[in-house]
Amino acid sequence: MLQTRQNSLGVRFEAQCRAFEKEPFPSLEVRKDRLKRLLALTEKHEAEICAAIDSDFSGRAQQETRLAELFVVRAGIRHAIRHLRRWMRERRVATSLPFLPGGNRLLPQPLGVVGIVSPWNYPFQLAVAPATAALAAGNRVLIKPSELTPKFSDLLARLVEEHFSPDEMSVAVGDADVGKTFVSMPFDHLLFTGSTAVGRQVALAAAANLTPVTLELGGKSPAIFDASCDLDAAVASVAYGKLLNAGQTCIAPDYLLVPQGQGAAIATKLAAAMARLYPRLRDNPDYTAIVSERHHQRLSDMIAEAREGGADVTEVNPANEKLGVTDRKMAPVLVRNPGETLRLMREEIFGPVLPILEYGTVDDAIEHVNRGERPLALYWFGKDSANRQRVMRETVAGGVTVNDCMMHLVQERQPFGGVGESGMGAYHGEWGFRTFSKEKPIFVQSRLSAGGLLRPPYGRTFERLLRLLNLIG
Repeated sequence: MLQTRQNSLGVRFEAQCRAFEKEPFPSLEVRKDRLKRLLALTEKHEAEICAAIDSDFSGRAQQETRLAELFVVRAGIRHAIRHLRRWMRERRVATSLPFLPGGNRLLPQPLGVVGIVSPWNYPFQLAVAPATAALAAGNRVLIKPSELTPKFSDLLARLVEEHFSPDEMSVAVGDADVGKTFVSMPFDHLLFTGSTAVGRQVALAAAANLTPVTLELGGKSPAIFDASCDLDAAVASVAYGKLLNAGQTCIAPDYLLVPQGQGAAIATKLAAAMARLYPRLRDNPDYTAIVSERHHQRLSDMIAEAREGGADVTEVNPANEKLGVTDRKMAPVLVRNPGETLRLMREEIFGPVLPILEYGTVDDAIEHVNRGERPLALYWFGKDSANRQRVMRETVAGGVTVNDCMMHLVQERQPFGGVGESGMGAYHGEWGFRTFSKEKPIFVQSRLSAGGLLRPPYGRTFERLLRLLNLIG
């Protein structure tokens, strides 16, 4: 079975390569048609998509899927359709004086066949959003969705087959072995969204083919409460940002930094804010389950280690329900004063567990962030512009939202991507179009060029002209 899938994958890849050779620069009309079909896929099959993801998670609110996946993808497709003509346009670029009256141009050219490896936590958004950018740029697309969401992956494969020919876009369903084969193929560009550990393996596999990669990873994204912040508003924002998709979000606040002496009071406020969002958990369709038993156990082990290590652990379970026996629901957990050697302080948590640390000065908060790996996101809450400017300038993160959580992700006029351990490259909007394009520099020589005077045989004319070029250059 594995060999059959790998052979099928190779056949589809070759078909896309041949199709691209026949149409290396799709017209604006062709690209818009592909984007409109992708938009139709999201609009016609919303209920099926929500149901498949809900089934894979054993409980995820269709409202979360509609907002965090379908809405985000539709907005991105519509934005691309509106702006594609401008993105595709060959642009004039200034020409240095010595080379006038020649002229420079930049032509955005499709790369060829783009591979997309998407994760399980937002399986629709993180497959289709990069596909939007790749199709807008004129490429063919192969998608490998996660094996942890099998019902959705099968659905996506069927829907793509209904709306696209296989040599335009296709979905490769399979396990981790199929994934290894996928990332080893000589794509013209490969985008991977997932963990940092797997991202390293993907980069190594792609390097064998000199395939350029965009890595959207994760890491420990901090939320910082400045002493000047509106505490109630900040707490409400972090409670929502942390518990959306039960914390299984790459840009969820991973830990919270609060002013010295305020940890206990803020934990109390957070518990109350979380209880308002989810007054019950087990049978609450608004509250998402953990995607698999393995991930549920991983999070349980982290919490147990924190308790054993002497941290102050608070479970937010407003109705005192028994969870995790016949379901994979997990109550939110607040962890105060965790030791730095704990797993939840060393690894990305990716669940509804929030460590709360206290800091003395802005210098201390900045130093703590910079001591760790560079995060995918950073959140700062406060009114003090001087402190905000210091944090913005003196820390490095993939993206930042000030006085809210996660909003930078949905800005189609801004790039989204990581830095260092949290990834490389960016997409969304025009940045996605550019990621999947080769901006080809073109110099157009003028008939009035004096370049011929610089050719052999060299003599006085050459020396005079070179002297002039040095003066004006």
